[in-house]
Amino acid sequence: MTKNVVTKKGVAKNVVTKKTVKSTKSTSETKVCCGTTRDIPLSERDAAELASVFAALSDPVRLRLLSIISSAPDGEVCACDLVTPIGKSQPTVSHHLRILFEAGLVERDKRGVWVWYRALPERLDAVASQLR
Repeated sequence: MTKNVVTKKGVAKNVVTKKTVKSTKSTSETKVCCGTTRDIPLSERDAAELASVFAALSDPVRLRLLSIISSAPDGEVCACDLVTPIGKSQPTVSHHLRILFEAGLVERDKRGVWVWYRALPERLDAVASQLR
């Protein structure tokens, strides 16, 4: 829904009330408060954060790791159990898991000498919502 609003200075504004996106006709400035990348432009900070997540997901090994962790019956997987399905060495698997952790896509819990990983569904949903 769009309403025309006239400010004290006599400048006409269109205000979109459903998506709460406001634009001013007299300037090219756009004020944004919420929405997806299709509704509003990303801030520089948000774009950098989203790019780091996409960079983490840009590697096939990391995508497979995230898929295995996300679909684990117990909701978590020991790093020791990820070496064989991925077919990479343990240091390589640990490197890729660290990148997923730093991107905020998984969380980890050290138990003795082993590290257990869990996917963060709310974070994955937030990233996916940026693409909708």
